[in-house]
Amino acid sequence: MLNNRNDVSTAETRRTLSVLVDNKPGVLSQIARLFTRNGYNIESFTAGTTIDEDITRLTIEVTADDSHTELMVAQLSKMVPVHSVKLLEAEHVIRRELVLFKVHAVTSEVRNEIIQVANIFRGSVIDVSRETLTLSIIGDEKKIDGVRDILEGFGIIELARTGMIALERGKYTINDESKVKGEFNYGKNVL
Repeated sequence: MLNNRNDVSTAETRRTLSVLVDNKPGVLSQIARLFTRNGYNIESFTAGTTIDEDITRLTIEVTADDSHTELMVAQLSKMVPVHSVKLLEAEHVIRRELVLFKVHAVTSEVRNEIIQVANIFRGSVIDVSRETLTLSIIGDEKKIDGVRDILEGFGIIELARTGMIALERGKYTINDESKVKGEFNYGKNVL
């Protein structure tokens, strides 16, 4: 008899969470500890301030099933420095990553070929030396993997990735009005 472990609803897939938190020291490590404490490997973790410089938006990508994802969302929502948490649905999300590639480019012919690759993928050449070119590429995993596969033929010296950032399309937002605001004085010393 087969069990339901292979159901689509319980399958482990990459999940993207968007989290708004206080922009204070120690908050990012609190969030990361929550995931590691529960045995999750964070695939990507990015952070940056929002329009309000007191608030940081985190984009966290983990591989998990539905029940573990729901548990993580619930646990994040209960944390004091967290303002809002949302699991981003694939059909409503724009996901992008910035990757810098430093590639061997010793001859002018090779440099021209690499520049053509950058143009095809809507990338930019951001540094040129006698022996290397550095490209900036923005895109999803498929685009980044495609560029990497082509550039490996030239010899990638280094690459640096920002991690995935995400924002919902159209009318969808992260705003969570269900959490009581101002309930705690996070970060203030109380004697």
